[in-house]
Amino acid sequence: MKPVKTTVWDPAEYLETEEQIIAYLDDIFKSGDPDIIITAIGDVARSHGMSKIANNTGRGRESLYKSLSQGSKPSFETVLKVLISMGFGLSPRRHVE
Repeated sequence: MKPVKTTVWDPAEYLETEEQIIAYLDDIFKSGDPDIIITAIGDVARSHGMSKIANNTGRGRESLYKSLSQGSKPSFETVLKVLISMGFGLSPRRHVE
């Protein structure tokens, strides 16, 4: 039997339209898990181009990669700047299950 060859799935490669990105983030935000949310914001930032996001936020590209990776604890300011640089914001709304 031949070994199965696998590759790492990267969501950033499939986030092509604004509708896809909004649906992805909306679904992830429903999880309420900060680690998953930060990682998803990083996925979206990579889909937009991390160098572009770094320039827009005044942050270093490598620093953003680290800040938006699983297990990191970026500041709220960093998260907000990244979201705004991609054309998103935060809006309060009631959580409905």
